[in-house]
Amino acid sequence: MPVPRDSGRRTGNLHRPKRYSRRLRRVFYLSAQTSIIREGPNRDFYLKKRGEGLKHVQAIIALARRRVDVMWALLRDNRVFTFAPPVAQAA
Repeated sequence: MPVPRDSGRRTGNLHRPKRYSRRLRRVFYLSAQTSIIREGPNRDFYLKKRGEGLKHVQAIIALARRRVDVMWALLRDNRVFTFAPPVAQAA
């Protein structure tokens, strides 16, 4: 859950909390572990990490972290999950 880091008149400045819930970490670990059973992008990422020389647990942790990063981006940007990556907008 994003934590506010506002200062003065600046609002909406959110960041990841430095302290994490053990239960929530376990949820993401178990979800990553079960997601590699079926074919798809999660399994592909896991197999890529295994190909890079990571052990099983290390690859699962990397996948769990990736899933956390996706969840964080969805919360931060107030978006709905889609399999297609977002299109970069030219400034």
